[in-house]
Amino acid sequence: MPVFTSDFSPTLPFKNGHFNTMYRPIFMKDTCNYSRKRITTWDEDFIDLDFSIVGSKTLVLLIHGLEGSSESKYIASNSNHLNKKGLDTVCFNLRGCSGEDNLLLSTYHSGKTEDVDFVVNYLLENYSYENLIIIGFSLGGNLTLKYIGEQAENINPKIQGGIAVSVPIDIASAELEMDKLKNKLYIEMFFKTMKNKVLEKSFKFPEYNLDKNQLFKATKFKHLEHLYTVPIFGFESPEDYWEKASSKPFLSKITKPTLLINAKDDSFLSKECFPFDEAHNSEVFFFEGPNYGGHVGFMSSFKPSENTWLELRIERFIRENIQIKLL
Repeated sequence: MPVFTSDFSPTLPFKNGHFNTMYRPIFMKDTCNYSRKRITTWDEDFIDLDFSIVGSKTLVLLIHGLEGSSESKYIASNSNHLNKKGLDTVCFNLRGCSGEDNLLLSTYHSGKTEDVDFVVNYLLENYSYENLIIIGFSLGGNLTLKYIGEQAENINPKIQGGIAVSVPIDIASAELEMDKLKNKLYIEMFFKTMKNKVLEKSFKFPEYNLDKNQLFKATKFKHLEHLYTVPIFGFESPEDYWEKASSKPFLSKITKPTLLINAKDDSFLSKECFPFDEAHNSEVFFFEGPNYGGHVGFMSSFKPSENTWLELRIERFIRENIQIKLL
């Protein structure tokens, strides 16, 4: 019954979920020196992979969240920490997120695991790693869990396990949560880049008959999904997308040691995103629900040196549960 009791206990200001969510991107200084490799996809597009190599036999594939990139603070900090523990890392920049627009009208969405599969196969076929671990954050965490679950019967034996952090595993209920007033600021922050990207696509691809007035009026993820995700990726409706993209139905299929960490004060998540039952009924899917941490925050102090709980927790799961030797 792998449900962990969390030991995350931050100082007082960091017990506020919103404060914890915003502190990392605004105040942390994490950067990582990457080496970029651009790979060509089967559909004549490109994906940018950012490597940080220390000479390991194990590679950790990091997948960022919505509108993130390899420059996201949580990606850089975890890449640096894993490097110090002797593991190579590579950040998978989702299409259109590497600082350069991708070539196609379609980019990425919460359930687009065919891109994850392509990247995983590319890495294992072109590099001589003995082990691969997948770690995803938020949207990238949903991709991680969904991929490991749906590939369970045919998963590459070099994939040793996965870790997912702050994941809306049930997209339908999580979007209802995001619609609430408490998340209005976050929606506005996401929409600054998302609306511009959709608008840019409409100029590059005139056949994409975008209703620009509806785009400018959009205030919910559902509105953007109706305008872009549904027609571009062939879903019947936003509700059809939510159902097909959510990772929650795949958790029971997971066969590799996999950890999900979702903070109970994460304002992005609904109660359906805390899969205690799935973890209780599994031998390899682990769940940890700290009382605090916000959304991909898990900051505990104003001292940068003390803000390593998430990195250390990921390290511990790799060491103890995935059973990879670290420095």
